[in-house]
This record gives sequence, structure tokens and C-alpha cells, in this order.
Amino acid sequence: MNHRYKVQNEQIDKLFEAILKLRNVEECYRFFDDLCTINELEAFGQRFEVAKMLYNHKTYQEIERETGISAATISKISKSFSLGPGGYELLIKRINGEE
Repeated sequence: MNHRYKVQNEQIDKLFEAILKLRNVEECYRFFDDLCTINELEAFGQRFEVAKMLYNHKTYQEIERETGISAATISKISKSFSLGPGGYELLIKRINGEE
């Protein structure tokens, strides 16, 4: 499958190849703690949680109530979830053993 990504270059390819070398959650924490700010990590976690909730057909109101995330932010994540290259769905299905 050929997708158009927001950004794709050799540096990012190397970063992703490095991430694929991480072996467990502890190693992920060690690497991402170096790479990201606390706010960035928390935002990544929130986005993925919202994507899982959207995958499970939760409404914006349910997601907002359960997470405290604004409807505007949920809408942005929903747009990526439904119109993006399918990364959220790919990972959610793998985690759920659906793929």
C-alpha cells in the first residue's frame, strides 16, 4: 500500500527503525522520556485512548465525559482516525488480536 504521509524523510525513517528495535515497555519509557516532553507523551497517550474509544463507537459526549478532552480535540483525532492512513486502526486491531 502506498500512502501519502504528512512528512516522510530519511531522518524519520531512521527514527522509526530505531523505535522498532525497542523490546518492551520499559525500553519505550527510557527512549521516549529522552525524546519527548511530558506534555507530548501525555498527548500521545490521550490521542491513542480517544482513538480506541472511537473505534469502540463511543460518542464524543461519552469520550469528553470519560477523559475530560474537549470536543474540538476529539474531532481532530476523529478526523485522523477516519481519514488518515489507518495507523490507529491497524494498531488497535493488533492489540485486540483482530489482525
